[in-house]
Amino acid sequence: MIELREVSKTVMSGSEPLTILHPMSLEIPHGRFVAIVGPSGSGKSTLLGLIAGLDAPSSGEVLIDGVDITRLDEDALARLRGEKIGFVFQFFHLIPSLTAYENVAVPMEIAGAADARTRAEMLLEEVSLTGRAHHYPSQLSGGEQQRVALARALANDPSIVLADEPTGNLDSANGRHIMELLRKVHGSRGTTVVLVTHDAELAAMADARLVLRDGRVVENTLEHTLGLRPIDRLGVVPGGVEGRQGHGEQPEGPLVLSSSKKEPTR
Repeated sequence: MIELREVSKTVMSGSEPLTILHPMSLEIPHGRFVAIVGPSGSGKSTLLGLIAGLDAPSSGEVLIDGVDITRLDEDALARLRGEKIGFVFQFFHLIPSLTAYENVAVPMEIAGAADARTRAEMLLEEVSLTGRAHHYPSQLSGGEQQRVALARALANDPSIVLADEPTGNLDSANGRHIMELLRKVHGSRGTTVVLVTHDAELAAMADARLVLRDGRVVENTLEHTLGLRPIDRLGVVPGGVEGRQGHGEQPEGPLVLSSSKKEPTR
């Protein structure tokens, strides 16, 4: 469960305060695939950064599975991210001197995972890169590099994947491929996915959409997905793979979106 309680973000612009996110509250139960969309400057990436604990809110609380991450010190916050959250960014952030396989395996080895090498091979197979495992990032296309980044994000078997414009540097075909992989991860593993994108077509592939404008929630599409399991909403059949939801369990409940200043739903 991801929960924000009256969270806001204000920064100083010169001598004047600039509110990037107005106070808002939202709940994202386990097993949802939510796209955050809106024009540039609407607060999309800021909101994702607050959920991830990469930035601190000016007010309010951010809870991950009931833990208020705004009260954690840096070490505890790093442990929580390492256990629960996988990240996929617009820029791939691969280590250029390591192969695709090593980019996935080395973080697990550093974390002390006993099966790091076997798991790295399985993850690269999951994103269809077995044949490119021993290539360096400079030898991979943009789409292939992002697939390595996705495999690395899944290395800790996270219950939450946060993706900030993961298709922003890709052409439409590769962007669609990355979205299909995110859908597959969501459908087969029961992973909660929160995606920031400027692409309305890609956002439509999620099961709910949160639209921001000027730092406020102005639209959500949850009413179209109530009562449906992730695999029903996405049309993904996990093929017997048991995700975090277990044997086809439904997600915990509806996505609740609100802000302190109510805007008409479009």
